[in-house]
Amino acid sequence: MTYHLLIEAADRMGLVHAISGVLYDFGLNIEQNNEYVDKEHKRFFMRTEFSGSIDQDLVVRTLKDRLPDIKVSLFPKSRKKVVLMVTKEAHCLGDLLIRARYHELDMDIQAVVSNRDCLGDLVESFGISFHHVPHQGLDRTEHEQRVREAVKVYDPEYLVLAKYMRILSPAFVSRFPNRIINIHHSFLPAFIGASPYKQAYDRGVKIIGATAHFVNDELDDGPIITQGVIPVNHTYSAQDMAGAGRDVEKQVLARALKLVFDDRVFIFGKKTIIFE
Repeated sequence: MTYHLLIEAADRMGLVHAISGVLYDFGLNIEQNNEYVDKEHKRFFMRTEFSGSIDQDLVVRTLKDRLPDIKVSLFPKSRKKVVLMVTKEAHCLGDLLIRARYHELDMDIQAVVSNRDCLGDLVESFGISFHHVPHQGLDRTEHEQRVREAVKVYDPEYLVLAKYMRILSPAFVSRFPNRIINIHHSFLPAFIGASPYKQAYDRGVKIIGATAHFVNDELDDGPIITQGVIPVNHTYSAQDMAGAGRDVEKQVLARALKLVFDDRVFIFGKKTIIFE
């Protein structure tokens, strides 16, 4: 079996040797290794992919015993359980459904939850459960409670906001710490909020983009995973920009999910460390 080992620690001499020594002692074969040192904060990051037969808890305990004050995460390589959340735009949803069907991403889509019903036929054509949780007539707390009830049945490892156009409350986000991924239709930190293409058009920008990020308590302010841009010019209306941006959005979201689901992303403060 293949495993992914993620290590974060205060930087010091001998870390790579000590960590690889533990794996050697357990008779494990290192297949890929990446390291990075944030010199400003003197923090060490390491991702190791290895194969073998192990007692996960024993390996983690041994690493912590030999290297006090390190953060250790150890995962078997696996397809992640995911629930998608959408509103009424189909481009990101359709792209992810196809990629999941043909195993381009290491994810199993357990269900799709939406505050609109217009994408139900698309989702169900892939044999995936669709939950329509309307928001009309409900305050945010009531609506989010119903969304949580729909989601908790599946116990997902991640929620993916594939153009889910509602702001989640801190109470909701806190139930999925660093496990909600959003695609935002601008090159953050520029043009946050619901109408970035209109904002971009009003400013006469020459590039537009998309940003995939983890969701935190601040609007469109979570740690950035990936971004992408394309050129535009004065002939583009706000609607033209939105149309052109859809391809960027789905590509950026898919790339971000590939990195996250392959355990290549560390969250460090308000930014990410990514081993590609």
